Amino acid sequence: MTSSTPRLRPLPLLGLALWVGLLVLVSVWMSRQAYHWLPVQASTAAPLVDGLFSFETGVGTFVFLGVISVMIWVVLMHRAEKYDASDAEPIEGNTKLEVIWTAIPLVLVMGIAVYAIQVNTRLGVLGPMEHIHPGNAVEEVGGYPGDRLPPETVEVIARQWSWEFRYPAAGVSSTELHLAIDQPVTFRLVSDDVIHGFYIPAFRLKQDVVPGTAIDFNLTPTREGRYRLRDSQFSGTWFAANQADVVVEAGDAHAAWLKQAAAQPLQSGISDAVQEYAVRDRKSNPGWATVPPAPPPQVNVPGSNTLPHDA
Repeated sequence: MTSSTPRLRPLPLLGLALWVGLLVLVSVWMSRQAYHWLPVQASTAAPLVDGLFSFETGVGTFVFLGVISVMIWVVLMHRAEKYDASDAEPIEGNTKLEVIWTAIPLVLVMGIAVYAIQVNTRLGVLGPMEHIHPGNAVEEVGGYPGDRLPPETVEVIARQWSWEFRYPAAGVSSTELHLAIDQPVTFRLVSDDVIHGFYIPAFRLKQDVVPGTAIDFNLTPTREGRYRLRDSQFSGTWFAANQADVVVEAGDAHAAWLKQAAAQPLQSGISDAVQEYAVRDRKSNPGWATVPPAPPPQVNVPGSNTLPHDA
């Protein structure tokens, strides 16, 4: 008696195993290459985020190459003969195959989800959130109990289109963010108008700055250098120019900078949007109407946004 069950031939199985092994090797290699696509790592969060990105790159590479290879195999090995206009063989559904191609994506997605949850838990970047009056965000920035902020807190005020950084413990303000290396810092993020995005690529962290809400955001810089803070949310005409330099320096240098800044008088901070708006306003036909930028904040240290930065 002959069995109707098709026999598994060893040669095709060996070829399939070799091909899957090759896909795994290429996927692992791509996951290692993913680290080179990103800016320098400058915070404790960066290795965790990069590890997750590398893992997702490897999984995505395996899935992409696996699907493409099956498509190529079908096109090359199962083509109809020339001028063959007949119908294909009526094949019913394969329950085992359907279970396999449902189970594999489920396992991959759940694996990514579990990894992402673990990374998010270890990051622990979000602190308390407090509702404040949208029109008085700047005045209410210091509104912790007893009108006192922890000494490691930096107040970040976002506007259309400039950033202001206040250091309550030192009584200093600037439009260039200065941080001490390896020292945890809590940012208290507030917006004076619309939604902005507090994003420093070298730190791998981003947080929306929502009007009417003061959001605590924690990180620890780990690499000295000059980096770039960008507005990651579309906040109006000049949102792309809403950038600021982030300087990570040694603890002694940071303390000296705060002391020197405290001795400086208040002056206009950096606001590229104000300068560009003035140029636009002098034109006979300035173009579409736009929201005028907020006046430059009055700060002790304007800083610079033209120096070369690492990321």
